[in-house]
Amino acid sequence: MAKGLDTDMLWNLFHRTVNMNSAELRSHLLASASHEDGFTSDPDLGIHELGRGVLHVLGKRRGDLTRHDLHVMRQVVEFVEIMGDRTDDASRRELMSVGHDPLRG
Repeated sequence: MAKGLDTDMLWNLFHRTVNMNSAELRSHLLASASHEDGFTSDPDLGIHELGRGVLHVLGKRRGDLTRHDLHVMRQVVEFVEIMGDRTDDASRRELMSVGHDPLRG
């Protein structure tokens, strides 16, 4: 569905889909990336790549979006559409890794 949207429509749909703010998403991503042994030595800390993209987009104004940002936005909208609002623990964590908490209305 998100492929044929213009930038304004995609922006609005993305911001309706991503219902976590950047602080909540960042906290979730960091908690998910930490393991019993702590963080890896990898510079990206093992953080979900699409989640990092969402954080990047959340920090931008609509007029500053790049093609890559639009691609990330489409990916997130399509991913959440496919996953639906599943609330089992594994699905919820996966959805939250891109900024969508299915338990929020």
